[in-house]
Amino acid sequence: MIKKQDFLIDKAKRASHNGHISCVVWLFGLSGSGKSAIANSLEKKLFELGNHTYVLDGDNTRLGLNKDLGFTAVERLENVRRAAEVANLMAEAGLIVICSFITPYEEQRELVKQILINQHSLQVFVDCSIETCEKRDPKGLYEKARSGEIKNFTGISDSFERPADPDIIVNTENFSLNECVLLVAEGILRLSTQNKI
Repeated sequence: MIKKQDFLIDKAKRASHNGHISCVVWLFGLSGSGKSAIANSLEKKLFELGNHTYVLDGDNTRLGLNKDLGFTAVERLENVRRAAEVANLMAEAGLIVICSFITPYEEQRELVKQILINQHSLQVFVDCSIETCEKRDPKGLYEKARSGEIKNFTGISDSFERPADPDIIVNTENFSLNECVLLVAEGILRLSTQNKI
């Protein structure tokens, strides 16, 4: 039988050592909505302020940790589950973890909440219309999805369920990158204020 191993250094001691709480920021939205741009800019801002940070990006995890997974509903759920478990471990290690994953279904977002139940966390919906995302198409994925080259593509041949109650909504059509980053940074600051070291 597997039992949880306890350690001499816990999350509270790491927070005190680092000078900031650990947390997980989970950015989700359509491909091309601006998740990765926000994640990168947010990390840069936090890092420059002396925070211990890491970005977990959906594309990068599919190059290693999740390279054995496809894009069926079951595989997408497993993709998110694994990423959330890694984020949970990183938060335990004292980091501010910024995650960028499409996470198209409410079921997935609820799973993330359950995995991160013992962490300070924020779910951030990066809102952007499919039309704008398709115009941006930074990786040429929408064109491939329209031609049938990519199957189960969110927003084209697979659905995206709008969130019922995210912690933060940033709309990248109406706000600049910097404004979006500041909104998320303010959310982290609220977490820090509510949970002082």
